[in-house]
Amino acid sequence: MKKTGAWLARYALEQIGVTHTFGIPGVHNTELYDELNKSEQVTPVLVTHEGGGAFMADAISRSSDHIGTLLIVPAAGVTHAASGIGEAFLDGIPMLVIAGGIRSDSDYRYQLHDMDQHALLAPITKGTWKVATHAEVIPTLYAAHQLATSGEPGPVFVEIPVNIQLDLGEVDELPTYQPAAFSRSVIDDAELERAAKLLYEASNPGLFLGWGALGASEHSIAIAERLNAPVATTLQGLSAFPANHPLHTGMSFGPHSVPASQQAFADCDCLLAVGTRFGEIATGSYGMPVPEQLVHIDINPEALNNNFPATVALEGDANEILSRLRQQIEALAEKPTDNSVRNAIASNKRAFLDEWFAHDSGDRVNPARFFSGLRQQLDDDAWVVADDGNHTFLTAELMPIHKVGHFISPTDFNCMGYAVPATTATKLVNPSQQVVGIIGDGAFMMTCMELVTANSLGTAALYVVFSDGELSQIAQAQQIPYNRKTCTVLTGLNLAGVAMATGVEYVALNNNDEIDERLQQALALCDQGRPVILDVRIDYSKSTCFTSGAVSTNLKRMPLNTKVRMVSRALWRKITG
Repeated sequence: MKKTGAWLARYALEQIGVTHTFGIPGVHNTELYDELNKSEQVTPVLVTHEGGGAFMADAISRSSDHIGTLLIVPAAGVTHAASGIGEAFLDGIPMLVIAGGIRSDSDYRYQLHDMDQHALLAPITKGTWKVATHAEVIPTLYAAHQLATSGEPGPVFVEIPVNIQLDLGEVDELPTYQPAAFSRSVIDDAELERAAKLLYEASNPGLFLGWGALGASEHSIAIAERLNAPVATTLQGLSAFPANHPLHTGMSFGPHSVPASQQAFADCDCLLAVGTRFGEIATGSYGMPVPEQLVHIDINPEALNNNFPATVALEGDANEILSRLRQQIEALAEKPTDNSVRNAIASNKRAFLDEWFAHDSGDRVNPARFFSGLRQQLDDDAWVVADDGNHTFLTAELMPIHKVGHFISPTDFNCMGYAVPATTATKLVNPSQQVVGIIGDGAFMMTCMELVTANSLGTAALYVVFSDGELSQIAQAQQIPYNRKTCTVLTGLNLAGVAMATGVEYVALNNNDEIDERLQQALALCDQGRPVILDVRIDYSKSTCFTSGAVSTNLKRMPLNTKVRMVSRALWRKITG
């Protein structure tokens, strides 16, 4: 039979379960867009910038069972999208990136958009393909999807030249997509038994859960309860364990963590770490006091025995391994009931919140009071999407996430501008659930025009913008060693004007007395089907535990002469003004 490459691509996308594509049409992909316009399953979404489209695709993969898919033009579309692709790559998020390509049947050089896209994307994808014939279109997209979703997930790239899209070509069959069978982890039973024994015999065991533990929450909860062990998470894995569980302590542990985590893990003598690479953010610049006895589980063997050597390293799927580890632990004698760990966690959490509530925010909004009000008005299954910045760690420390998997944020690539498009996409595929984006004003400026996309889609999410007029995370980091803020002060942002320009609703929240009323007003507008900007005059004067702890850790590592120079410079500037 004869089919165009665009028709074949549409068929393949429908087979692998794609629901939306994100991008901008151009001369090298208009045939693909025309085909998708006929699809009853796949909706092509026009974005204002391919970078925003990549963040949307990322969020689709994080918040649904479908792979986020980009459909972009070659060259500029690829470079614009590269930040979102890089975020997905470092965070382990599946993404299918499809771009048009220059004519592969032409003898002319220097065609429009003629560049080596594969060399550009090789470092930030799991694999790239260039389709050479019509017969390759379907198998290539199937293979790309399989690679993107297997092992440690990640983005993949497929280039379909424009002539293959447009022209008819011969294909022998239209194969249905058959996902590869799940490959069981090959685990040494003796090592599994050894891990169970280490954890069981430890005086103060603890659990540390990353994004890779998300699908294994049933088993991590059971193991924590059986061992009476406190549970901390990474930033990306913040919702890998429900925050309303009495053994949940908070994000990370060590000098950069909240008091509940610091104290619960102070004497930890055996750590079960699942689905974490012990990266810089997760460990507070590697200041985390990981005990010598470490049981580390990860699907990526390269993540094991890096930064912190493991006593027992288990490679494979977290859900499968934790299920088997749970059986081993439950086969051992049950320990006597002891509520001291739970009581201490609860007490420390109350004291931490009381300290925040007592903080004088003047005529601005106290972050703890805001998040307390937001938590009270949100459903348990609401989604929270955080951008990158000071607000990220305020969210992590002050906003309990009750539903497993319902917090997403850029982490290892740490890309600002993520949350406006990601919040939109999350609401798009979860229309019956509340979706709230927590966004600093600097991050908001990067991608706020994607609110045009949100308005066009009718995605009624709440976009909370923490307005303080600074790039606060860096401004605070500058203030301590430099006693000045260079290029971190924002001017000229009018959020009401942005709302008017993009067609969304606007609500201003100026002080603590308005929190409940303004939140109720904003959420009611969302319930009516309107996207809403909630402009919060936030008070950033009190540092997060993460910021103060990470700064302290890094300062301690600096050579003495560098520390002396920085402190002297800061003091001189303070004295002289």
